[in-house]
Amino acid sequence: MISIGYTLFILINKNINSINLLDKNNSPIQLLSQMKGYFFINRTLAISLALTIFSFAGIPPLLGFFAKFMILSAALQNGFIFITFIAIITSVISAVYYLNIIRFMFFDLNSYKFSQSLINLKIPAQVIKNNNIIDTIYLNSSQISLSNSLSITISILTLIILLFIFVPDQLLHMSNILSIILFTPSNYVF
Repeated sequence: MISIGYTLFILINKNINSINLLDKNNSPIQLLSQMKGYFFINRTLAISLALTIFSFAGIPPLLGFFAKFMILSAALQNGFIFITFIAIITSVISAVYYLNIIRFMFFDLNSYKFSQSLINLKIPAQVIKNNNIIDTIYLNSSQISLSNSLSITISILTLIILLFIFVPDQLLHMSNILSIILFTPSNYVF
């Protein structure tokens, strides 16, 4: 959501009065209606967020489904039937909310327009090679994009969610080994 907020920074929503938002400087997305039509603004981030939301909702064969399935099956095996029932009900309620976000992003039209105050904005950027400044260039506001660190992080996390579809056994075994290593007392010898 932070990266989506960065991409919406140069746009103005015609239907939302940003003066009434509580913390518009620190949290760019506060209303669900701000996500309307985001797919038409940045398709890659919208698809990545959709995959993450589907995983949160527990849609099979994504990672979130197996996490919920393992927790609920462990609770049922230990006799916690009422808590399992409550967890399933809350999971269905949250899935309705998550799917509402997807509907806003992909099926509604956006009401964003480019900020007129940023059209003629020139951002100085320096080209550096071997710790020497070679040239100073000026970027206009249409060339503003996400940083490489954000793009790489979002790409890797989305790839992990997608890879779980194709190789779930290996990732489940690796997470099982990792949990044994992390949560086994240090005086226990294998």
